[in-house]
Amino acid sequence: MAQARDLGRRYIKAFLKGFFVAVPVTVTFLDRVACVARVEGASMQPSLNPGGGQASDVVLLNHWSVRNYEVQRGDIVSLV
Repeated sequence: MAQARDLGRRYIKAFLKGFFVAVPVTVTFLDRVACVARVEGASMQPSLNPGGGQASDVVLLNHWSVRNYEVQRGDIVSLV
């Protein structure tokens, strides 16, 4: 019984260590490097969401290029 309790504590401790490392790394990545966004509606047709209707496209927003002023003609820019 004591071994099962120790095993459970080890699993919980390992989970918490992983959780407290993964959350800040993920938040930093999404804030500084890139994030995923959904494009809905006809505002970006025909480049994105060409079918219209209820369909939506998923895009990767690259924060890194914007911070380094690497935006070029023809790039799609998203403002929040």
